[in-house]
Amino acid sequence: MTSRDTIACLGAGRMGRGIAVAFAYAGHDVAIVDFKARDTDKFAGLEAEALGEIRKTFASLSRFGLLTPADVETLMARVSVVPETGAAAALSSAAIIFEGVPEVLDLKREALAKASQLAGPNAIIASTTSTILVDDISSAVAHPERFLNAHWLNPAYLVPLVELSPGKATDPAITARVIELLEGIGKKPVVCAATPGYIVPRIQALAMNEAARMVEEGVASAADIDKAIKYGFGFRFAVLGLLEFIDWGGGDILHYASQYLTGALNSDRYAAPDIIGRNMAEGKVGLRSGEGFLDYAGMDVDAYREQRLAAFVDLLRHFELAKPPVL
Repeated sequence: MTSRDTIACLGAGRMGRGIAVAFAYAGHDVAIVDFKARDTDKFAGLEAEALGEIRKTFASLSRFGLLTPADVETLMARVSVVPETGAAAALSSAAIIFEGVPEVLDLKREALAKASQLAGPNAIIASTTSTILVDDISSAVAHPERFLNAHWLNPAYLVPLVELSPGKATDPAITARVIELLEGIGKKPVVCAATPGYIVPRIQALAMNEAARMVEEGVASAADIDKAIKYGFGFRFAVLGLLEFIDWGGGDILHYASQYLTGALNSDRYAAPDIIGRNMAEGKVGLRSGEGFLDYAGMDVDAYREQRLAAFVDLLRHFELAKPPVL
């Protein structure tokens, strides 16, 4: 793919608009394709609404210092909203098509089948579904080897992560091309198996439910729980990955903490998975042993720790909590 490939988004909803902003910002022309048959007036209303929201987003980014007000018109010129009657022309010229119709299996299969018939022979097709497994819809796509799922997190134009789930038929070269495209616009793609919840939604569902449960149990107020998450949980995991953090403290610490919480709170939801015990038995507890979930062999551990601590200090400055010493 080239840096100026044309992008198509199926559906003019929030996800399609967010993806359009991300690609237009990075220099791509983007066609937002409306797959619903509408009369002229209804399409004009949809077009005005979608372009109006995109314009407001660019205006916000200019206020945040990511672009100048003068840049807005240049970026807006890269985005078009195309009616159903223009879908064939728009899709046939797109290098990659992101499907973003509502999360209804039959609607997605119908949209993907139609898009794959109209797409060019070398076009990549990606669903953005957050709930449906890639192989539950891949059979709707002509030539499913060019199909995979690309799960963006809202707001798509700001959150760097995109979770890619190839299907059983997906050509690995297609996955590699999508990774290259996303990295080229500043995203951080990861590849995960086609399982419910992908990576982030699966983890955050546990965390959000636990936070709600603590409110229900009277552990703390909603405001204090959110404060704890922002300045403790989120603070640490903005710098360290979850598995990296296990290694940082030691997998043995998680093992014993999990045992205690399982008993004290009388719930198996705190039980550690088998891999924690296996790592301990094999002496792979993290930084202290040189290996855990990650491999630290040959690493300058002191320099690594220094870099991570410096990142924490940068976060303190972000939160305006970095104070000079009292002398």
